[in-house]
Amino acid sequence: MCLTNTPDDPRLLNLQRRKRAAAIEQEIATLASHVNAIQYRFIKLLGEFDENNGWHGAGIKSFAHWLDYRCGIGQVEAREKVRVARALRDLPQIDAAFGAGEISCSKARAMTRAATPANEYQLLQIARYGTASHVEQVVRKYKRCKQYEDPRSDGWLPD
Repeated sequence: MCLTNTPDDPRLLNLQRRKRAAAIEQEIATLASHVNAIQYRFIKLLGEFDENNGWHGAGIKSFAHWLDYRCGIGQVEAREKVRVARALRDLPQIDAAFGAGEISCSKARAMTRAATPANEYQLLQIARYGTASHVEQVVRKYKRCKQYEDPRSDGWLPD
């Protein structure tokens, strides 16, 4: 009995599925990098808009309120976007990596919770080689250590 590659051959179907899955994987990764670039541009525009006080107006309580009203972004998420935009001003390495698509918005958001010019390089190295949830864990642990060293540093105790 001779085996031939017929359209119904399970080996051929498996090969076709693996090839299609590889193509889909590549497209997903490409689209993710485009999403990261768009998110970066959005965050940078928010920062510029904030610097120009563009969000001020009658009945507007805050920039987050403006984002909720104008863009439909819930105020919790809006506050985070504004916080990241403001933090990136003082974090040139994280800003550059985010802008180059080396890190995602999730990683940038996590790092900017604890980053300073003195530690941004180390956080960026973790972000480049770890997952977003790993970066979140590192930042939480870092902040916990900083609070232990100086409880006043994050508002635990009044100055």
